[in-house]
Amino acid sequence: MPTRNLVTILVVAVLSLACYAKATRNRYASMISLAMGLIEDNYVDPVERRDLFESAMRGMVSELDEYSDYITPDQFQQFRQNIDQEFIGIGIVVEGPPEAEELRVVSPVYDSPAYHAGIRAGDLILEIDGVSTSTMEMNEAIRNMKGLPGSTVELLIRHVHDTQPVRLTIVRELIRTKSVLGDTIRPDGSWDYHLAGHPQIGYIRITTFGEYTADELREVLKFEDAPVRAVILDLRGNVGGLLDAAVATCDMFLDHGLIVSTRGRGEVELSRHEASPRTTIFHADTPLVVLVDRYSASASEIVAACLCDHGRAVIAGQRTWGKGTVQNVIPFERGASALKLTTASYWRPNGQNIHRGRHATPEDPWGVRPAPELEVNLTDEQYRLLHEQRRARDVLTVAPDGAAPAAEPAAQVPDPQLERAVAYLQQRLG
Repeated sequence: MPTRNLVTILVVAVLSLACYAKATRNRYASMISLAMGLIEDNYVDPVERRDLFESAMRGMVSELDEYSDYITPDQFQQFRQNIDQEFIGIGIVVEGPPEAEELRVVSPVYDSPAYHAGIRAGDLILEIDGVSTSTMEMNEAIRNMKGLPGSTVELLIRHVHDTQPVRLTIVRELIRTKSVLGDTIRPDGSWDYHLAGHPQIGYIRITTFGEYTADELREVLKFEDAPVRAVILDLRGNVGGLLDAAVATCDMFLDHGLIVSTRGRGEVELSRHEASPRTTIFHADTPLVVLVDRYSASASEIVAACLCDHGRAVIAGQRTWGKGTVQNVIPFERGASALKLTTASYWRPNGQNIHRGRHATPEDPWGVRPAPELEVNLTDEQYRLLHEQRRARDVLTVAPDGAAPAAEPAAQVPDPQLERAVAYLQQRLG
């Protein structure tokens, strides 16, 4: 047979296989479309086609693993704000229905339009642009307070301890949220990065690994207002964020060595992230404790594992969550929504997989364990009380007019994990 004929046959065979595969995929797609149409036409109650589509997407992706997900347009907007650490609004944290009876200010963001307008913790928001908030759910209220930069929103506010409400017109701005926090808020709204009662110990709390986390941390680690002899890096409750931010964080404490690697199908290495001496800014002789708990996950575990494996820090608190998978966020519907798809896993410098598999046991080497002498496991009640206490301490209660706080500070609940870390550092420092 002539070579030309053989090549032609091979090309036709490849094209036929491709067409068959495509037809197979299209057959499943058409079956899903058929099912949606049948439900829409015959289900006992009216059903929106969009709801059916989102349910189908969530169901399909959720069967893959617990971290892959379909992110709806509303969720995707919030997701991007959390990662970008910025949004357009007036700068307040609120609580409201259905969790709370009224729309209440938890805290204004320091130096935000709401802060300069005199809004403070405990104030009630009665109306937004003339619409009562009495029947408004919190998510709706938040959407109504956001808008284009430079636009205005009118709020009817009843300040704490006042009986008569006031109307405030506030201009929306780009609000940048901080992810690197300290121990207490000073009266001027800035954070004190020294541990209360132990000024020689620095205390840095990272709530998420976002776009500006590394820049914020780089400034804090200078401790320009007062030097420190030791540092506690608190990653408790930090569920992760950007890989680049976690790598940059480790790079500030290390001058060489592997930070983390990623592996794909068949444990094939996809990437390696190494420390660089040019980016190290924290003195290698300064004792460092990394505090973690059962809710520290992903990027938090990368940082804790890296600093532990290189002997740069000791780990205190509770064993971490064990989320060592890489989620690739793939824009969908022209960027309106997204697929969050697991594409790889994180591996520690010591060669262990961070991820806790579905059938993993407590004895398996997943997550990050504290040093035995620094392990403190909290009960659910202890965790709840400490979470509420931390939330109360993170509130900016004094407005620009010097108004009094909403309430006297409550009695402090002991934090045994932090206390154990402090005791360790005091022993190290002599």
